[in-house]
Amino acid sequence: MTTARLDGLDLAQLQRFFSDIGVPTEGELRAEPLSGGRSNLTFEVYDDTTRWVLRRPPTAGLTPSAHDVAREFRVCAALQDSAVPVASTVVLCEDEAVLGAPFSVTGFVDGRVIRTVDDLGTLTDGELGSCVDELVRVLAALHTVDHRAVGLEEFGRPDGYLTRQVALWARQWQRVKTRELPDLERLHAQLAEAIPSTSQVAIVHGDYRIDNTILAAGDPGQVAAVVDWEMSTLGDPLADLAQMCVYRNPALDVILGEPAAWTSSRLPSPDELAQKYATVTGRNLDRWGFYLGLADFKLAVIAEGITHRHRAGATGGDGFAQAYQAVEPLVAAGLAALGEREQ
Repeated sequence: MTTARLDGLDLAQLQRFFSDIGVPTEGELRAEPLSGGRSNLTFEVYDDTTRWVLRRPPTAGLTPSAHDVAREFRVCAALQDSAVPVASTVVLCEDEAVLGAPFSVTGFVDGRVIRTVDDLGTLTDGELGSCVDELVRVLAALHTVDHRAVGLEEFGRPDGYLTRQVALWARQWQRVKTRELPDLERLHAQLAEAIPSTSQVAIVHGDYRIDNTILAAGDPGQVAAVVDWEMSTLGDPLADLAQMCVYRNPALDVILGEPAAWTSSRLPSPDELAQKYATVTGRNLDRWGFYLGLADFKLAVIAEGITHRHRAGATGGDGFAQAYQAVEPLVAAGLAALGEREQ
């Protein structure tokens, strides 16, 4: 229990801010850091009766597109009355004078986070099957939300989304690469030539897998909340689906530095997950090889970026230095997806 100050969180200042905006508190605020997404600092904040979750960017090495707490707060606020379970929204503060950076506060969601293969081992096969079906249902529900009706018409630029994604991750590679990889350049070139001429538009999460959800405490077949929305935008729903499927690659273990729940052989294969989604939504998986190749490309660049930042001294802890080892397997998978499915 912390009652004074954590790195990036001044509790006395936060309590004054709560008082100023009319958020009632009972007793002194306390806080604990929460494990989870590496993009933003996340804290459980609580008083004598209530618990909240506060998210803010790291205290150093800010990259606004990856740490946009305002973005994730706004999408959660928009989805409050939808079929997509999200935490209740309390306040977004963009005044950096309060805590030194923008921050968001949401309600605390009780439940289970299945992050590692050991966590997954607490679920029976039947529970896991229900959980997977629910995860697919929730992603499908997100992709059917009318973004205009919930006030997110300005949330992104869906026109040209796929073209921009291919170009964006190619530019990011040039910024973070630690070596030359001709196969990655070849994957980029093939993707640029294979971009579908048309695509669908939906709210996309951008980072969807089991550990970015909170499962209901008493029922792993129910998602209590989808979390970590900072990569969300308006984009192509098949790109969102493909990213979820590509996260099944064992290379994710290397990127995360631990055996991830989502790479377990107990889960359906990427193709089986995609087919479940197609059955639920009725969507055709046209040009599926392109979407898988793009997702592999994106994750490969992210992995290289983790090692790049580690070598620059911007990250600490175990696992970061080895993330680059995931790049070549992901590139190979992307080239295979394009070669096998785009002929």
